[in-house]
Formats: sequence, C-alpha cells, structure tokens
Amino acid sequence: MNLVETKGILLFSKDHKEKDKLVKIFTESAGKQMFYVKGAHRKNNPLAPALLSYTEATYMGTIKTEGLSFLNNAKDIHPFRTIQSDIFIAGYATYLLNLADSAIDDRVYDPHLYQFLHEALHLMDQGNDAEIITNIFEIQILHRFGITPNWTHCAICGKTDGRFDYSSKYSGILCEQHWGMDERRYHADSRAIHFIRLFSQISYEQIASIKLKPETKTAIRQVIDLLYDEYVGIHLKSKKFIDQMGQWQDVLKPKNQ
Repeated sequence: MNLVETKGILLFSKDHKEKDKLVKIFTESAGKQMFYVKGAHRKNNPLAPALLSYTEATYMGTIKTEGLSFLNNAKDIHPFRTIQSDIFIAGYATYLLNLADSAIDDRVYDPHLYQFLHEALHLMDQGNDAEIITNIFEIQILHRFGITPNWTHCAICGKTDGRFDYSSKYSGILCEQHWGMDERRYHADSRAIHFIRLFSQISYEQIASIKLKPETKTAIRQVIDLLYDEYVGIHLKSKKFIDQMGQWQDVLKPKNQ
C-alpha cells in the first residue's frame, strides 16, 4: 500500500451504494487503478470536480497492489470542457478511453500510452478533427493487442509507392501488381489505405494539415473496422454509438453549424 500523487485521466465512474463511487483512473505512474471514493455524492465534496467525465488531474490517494485503492484528494484539475459540452466529440473521446482501458491490463505502468491518450484528448478539446484523431489512435495502438501489420511496403516486392490493398494472408499491404496473390484481400479503397499508412506513423502535431472528404473518412472507417473485427475482436458500446451518430447528428447539431 503506497501513498501517491500522480497525474491521471478519468476513464469512468459508477455509483457505489448510496453516497460513494468507484472511479477508474488511468494514472501516469501506476497504470489503470480502480479507486473507492467515500462520500462522493456528499454536497460540496472537494473531489467532485475531479470526478467528472472527461477530466485530467493530479490525484492523491493510496494505491494497493490488490483490491480497491482509495482516492483522498486532487489538484490541478483540468476538465476537457469542449468534450464535455459536445455529444459528438464526447462520443469519440469515450471510445478512446474505452480502447485505452482495453489495450492494457490494470496496474500496468505504461506512460507512453498515457501520453498518447493525453495528447488525443487535448487535441479533440481544442477543436481538431475528432474522427481523424480517433483513426490515428486506433491504428497506432494495434500493437498493444498483439497486431503489427506491415504498412511500409509491399509484402511481396517491397515497393513503397503506388496503390495498395491490405492482405490478411501476408499481414500487410500488397502493391497493385501483386493484388492477385491474395484474392481475399480487403478490396479496400486505395485512398483509405494511403491515409491509414500515413496514420500508422504520423504524429498528432501533423494532423492540422490533413483535410479529408466524407467519403474518404467512410472508406477509412470501413478498413479499420475490418482490421479490428478480424484481429482484435472487441465490441465496445462506445464504438456502436459513434457508428450511429451519422444517422442523427444533423438533427441535433445547431442550425448555425
């Protein structure tokens, strides 16, 4: 049992009994931890702002190697206000939080994934394209599920430019000249493969220069969904939610948008 002070991103919380909460936080120094917060619903609880969805803070508490840890205090609380106020951005943010939660076991020290998630949420909160940020996140954490597709060159001849498709048989891309080597290749839109190759190595700092047409985004989504269905096999409610957003976002968005 250790008293700690660590930066953390709130993954989710749920009520426990009448006045308490169980709060899962991705901490920078101790991985994902489930905390018990006594009296969380008590009026004027100083911890309340740090327990809101889409919040990053420095949390202080007792971390146990088994069972529930205990949260005592928080400071430097940073709510992601744009995410909190926009149901569409919140949908993507929730999906990223769920993916990060699924990608590693609890109590596993992983500052790189913490920083990657931190950057993604901050960029979303600043108004950058949440869909592109999500795609980059999905592609670059595939290796945490044990999946390492080859996006750099044709698996047959090593070619690095031209049109490509993805082949499960070769666990990577095939150039157009070798599409015949796998009749069960994805038959994906070559533009989608082009951008996924880019997303596999791009830094978030470069996303401002990327502008995609809706049809290209749809093609990218189809390929990433195939990859996750084939290799990862997780089915998150938050993913289903963002899949359905396109059906009703025009109804809910303000008329001036």
